[in-house]
Amino acid sequence: MTKGGMESVEVFTTEGKGRGLKAQKEFLPGDVIFAEPAYAAVVFDSLIHVICHTCFKRQERLHRCGQCKFAYYCDRTCQRAAWLNHKNECSAIKRHGKAPTENIRLAARILWKIEREGSGLSEGCLVSIDELQNHVDSFGEEEKKELRMDVESFLEFWPPHCQQFGMQFISHIFGVISCNGFTLSDQRGLQAVGVGIFPNLCQANHDCWPNCTVVFNNGKIELRALNKISPGDELTVSYVDFLNLSEERRKQLKKQYYFDCTCEHCKKQLKDDLMLAVKAGESKPSADTVKEVIQLSKDTLEKINKARMEGHYHEVVKLCRDCLTKQEPVLGDTNIYLLRILSIASEVLSYLQMFEEAADYAKRMVDGYLKIYHPNNAQLGMAVMRAGVTHWHAGLIEAGHGLICKAYAILLITHGPSHPITKDLEVMRVQTEMELRMFQQNEFMYYKMREAALKNQKIQVMPEPSNENAPSLFHKKE
Repeated sequence: MTKGGMESVEVFTTEGKGRGLKAQKEFLPGDVIFAEPAYAAVVFDSLIHVICHTCFKRQERLHRCGQCKFAYYCDRTCQRAAWLNHKNECSAIKRHGKAPTENIRLAARILWKIEREGSGLSEGCLVSIDELQNHVDSFGEEEKKELRMDVESFLEFWPPHCQQFGMQFISHIFGVISCNGFTLSDQRGLQAVGVGIFPNLCQANHDCWPNCTVVFNNGKIELRALNKISPGDELTVSYVDFLNLSEERRKQLKKQYYFDCTCEHCKKQLKDDLMLAVKAGESKPSADTVKEVIQLSKDTLEKINKARMEGHYHEVVKLCRDCLTKQEPVLGDTNIYLLRILSIASEVLSYLQMFEEAADYAKRMVDGYLKIYHPNNAQLGMAVMRAGVTHWHAGLIEAGHGLICKAYAILLITHGPSHPITKDLEVMRVQTEMELRMFQQNEFMYYKMREAALKNQKIQVMPEPSNENAPSLFHKKE
């Protein structure tokens, strides 16, 4: 069944994978296959005061709901738009005395919508909430315990005058949230800020080398084509970051999503050789040396995480430099342990305004990523963009402009021209192109003008390094 702007896709039953989505027409890289508003969505508990509860944009000053004192909005427009979904929540929070956790709030919003509209097909939905997978039967003991606690907390919060649902259906809703909750990002796509349920998108199956990507843009989730897609092709997305060995990706998928990945890249362990690369030639290290350096890398990454959590960034830099000294004679340029240290080092050094060293590490990181990632991977595009900005800060205008152009080409496909991060990147691309022309005409004058310009403006501090990875597709408890 297709309706409400979903005519270009069809739900079908796939062998061994249950339902899936397939294309009904041809798509080219960058095409939006469909854009879907959330069936229900909430802001993360930790960000309720800084993110608008309607559009999920980060704002410096938000207006608080005068009734429940919990919900925050950009302005009256966002507050009015939220009222249909917030009305019951508002009175329930006042009655309960406090707001429950994000999972409880999301389950309540789903059930209030079902109370208003019924549990059948909503406008624009290919499947109903009833039909979504919950995988409750596959839950381990710890997950079942969490489920029981969530259901108990929900029943305490749920108002007695509202429609009463059976325990089995409430458990189904929490199972759906656990397995099908999609992460929502802020307006620039840099931070995960909430979780929502998107029934149509839930039908897209996983592939480690997918033909589609997902981006949150202007209040909707967009499914965008990464390759040329022909009518009848299955539409796939990646639930996990590709920058892991096939065995690790399969373990993660089995643990979090309860299936065994049978994609070509996992079955054939494609790219694993690159991710485990060691130095070749006469100086090729022994197996014992490689094992020792990889264990050192793992131990260092744990120490780095602790230092980052405590804000000890100079300690992070020291740990990275020491680790790189041991890694460089042993590990190949695409080895994932080397790339992880390079990524952290470039990010933290940029934050500390040590741009020349950061640029060197960022360039090596990008060179490795380009050999591993899908050429139109969103995380690749973001990494190339950060490397370009770091090179610009270091005064390396030629390399910086080249990286920014490369990032722009990737993000045009993965995010589209209307996404705020792509718009920001276009401004940077135009600026660096103008600076590059000036540099090529008179290098001496370019640096003089650049120095004078930087003296007359506040130093742009790079974002504080975060322990969080780039926003992942699914919101899932580890």
